[in-house]
Amino acid sequence: EVQLVESGGGSVQAGGSLRLSCAASGFTFDDYAIGWFRQAPGREREGVSCISTSDGVTYYADSVKGRFTISTDNARNTVYLQMNSLKPEDTALYYCSAVPWVGSAWSDLPIGPREYDYWGQGTQVTVSS
Repeated sequence: EVQLVESGGGSVQAGGSLRLSCAASGFTFDDYAIGWFRQAPGREREGVSCISTSDGVTYYADSVKGRFTISTDNARNTVYLQMNSLKPEDTALYYCSAVPWVGSAWSDLPIGPREYDYWGQGTQVTVSS
């Protein structure tokens, strides 16, 4: 059974940092795209970042470029999202997702929620001004 478990959310002030973790189990971790999405109340789920576990190719949404860093530890079947310089508009429920993927270009990475097969339950991030 595929499982994705997010952790690391919390409440911080603007300018602060958090590191989210996504622990995966139940599938071969090495040939997947792992994505982070977020959804604020009343808004659609949006892609934040994703990474290829086979070669580390990454994608970032424009809204988080330069502030967020995604990384993978294949030995631990875990993907991290380091979030720095947090803003109130980053407040949302953050989800981890996974889909089988083998590619070579960041532009080919799946970035839409409908492209992903598996989802975690989410972890809340709240940034106060």
